[in-house]
Amino acid sequence: MTHAQNRERLGDMDASEFRVAAHRVADLVADYLEELERHPVRPSLRPGAVRAALPETAPAAPESLDEILRDYASLIEPNITHWQHPGFLAYFSSVASGPGILGEWLAAGLNANVMFWQNAPAPTELEERVVGWLRDLVGLPEVFDGMFTDTASVSTLTALVAARQALPGLDARRRGLAGRPEVGALRLYCSEEAHSSVEKAAIVVGIGRDGVSKIGVDTEFRMRPELLEAAIERDRRDGALPCAVVATLGTTSSTSVDPVDAVADCCERHGLWLHVDAAYAGTAAISPRFREPLRGWERADSLVINPHKWLFTPLDASLLLFRQPEIFREAFSLVADYMRTPETPEVHNFNEYGIQLGRRFRALKVWMILRYFGGAGIGRRVEQHCDWAREWADWVDAHDAWERLAPVPFATLCFRYAPPTLRARGDAVVDRVNQAILDAVNDTGEVYLSGTRLAGRFALRVSIGNPRTEWRHLERCFELLEEAAARAETG
Repeated sequence: MTHAQNRERLGDMDASEFRVAAHRVADLVADYLEELERHPVRPSLRPGAVRAALPETAPAAPESLDEILRDYASLIEPNITHWQHPGFLAYFSSVASGPGILGEWLAAGLNANVMFWQNAPAPTELEERVVGWLRDLVGLPEVFDGMFTDTASVSTLTALVAARQALPGLDARRRGLAGRPEVGALRLYCSEEAHSSVEKAAIVVGIGRDGVSKIGVDTEFRMRPELLEAAIERDRRDGALPCAVVATLGTTSSTSVDPVDAVADCCERHGLWLHVDAAYAGTAAISPRFREPLRGWERADSLVINPHKWLFTPLDASLLLFRQPEIFREAFSLVADYMRTPETPEVHNFNEYGIQLGRRFRALKVWMILRYFGGAGIGRRVEQHCDWAREWADWVDAHDAWERLAPVPFATLCFRYAPPTLRARGDAVVDRVNQAILDAVNDTGEVYLSGTRLAGRFALRVSIGNPRTEWRHLERCFELLEEAAARAETG
């Protein structure tokens, strides 16, 4: 059936036409992945350039797939920042592996809405099973139940709503927080290095930014438990209502690891909910080699691991695990008459455990990744990335001109160019030179790095986590850094 005939039929794309189109799209994606290095990691593009190339109004008449794919190839594919590129070493890797992409395609074709068991039986039960697989692979006990959300931000928000629900006598689900003078100001505790999603969750939950107590860190950027203890006791004396503590395993800037065992001791003494943000480092526990640094996370009330960070999963997929599922159900279950189905106590109706009613079928792509690579295969990839980061750290430590600014517990390195002659001119000058180095390296298009601040100093940041990255890409990155550093100091 031709495009014009299908248009007149007023139905969907014909199955035979879809089959041809799907093969074309598959070839486009395969070609893209095969030829990633022909693209600069970050395009040279002025803001508004893509928008200006797009019509201001949507087409009134149907357009052919040839036209659509031609515009995709010229306007979209070359004008993105290529997170799939082996030279993408910024932020945390968010890589869509081959089996993950295939799982995403299959999930899109099924279009299952995983709200409750009756309207998504196989997706619901697959999600239950995959949650258990991941929990077991990272060495957490069976007491943890869980589900998938979109990002760590939503996982953390969901967990903190449950933490609020668990506060005795508060009854915020029914009564809210406004207009209740008898309720002290809620307090949430996290380290100075915690992710901004913790503050965002505090805004939504009703704690507010002023209610977030940021606990000081040690020289390795880890929360100091004695300062946490003092903050909780001070708030209690002042009439505030401590609610929860968020400990981080793998902070965004430096991947530092809060001492979760000591934090858990503090939470137990004060009866506080402990949420662990292991969005980045949780995947590392698939390798037994990296479980000791995370010791204590098994004591959490809730925790988050993001498969879309280091488990090669297409955006988005965040695993939220919790010790007491009944508290989440108490906090969120709200079943309208038009949603009522027969009780299924032996399975989850996932919409009752979180914010979303409609939910994507995320478990399918994770299931395919776990089966394709296997737990041992994923663990070996994680180990390789960490070994490469350690070798890079040794390079930095061996050069008088470069200075490492944080430990390297996993696969992320923070450092700066700071030879003695430059350091003598003060940190402000060192910061400017390193910003210039970062800009120059990123402008090459060969690699893409990010920067951060640690103890007030600007740091260059390299994060390794892409299975397409090879050692040659890291060697080339260091060459580019040295070339840029030579130009920046004399420029």
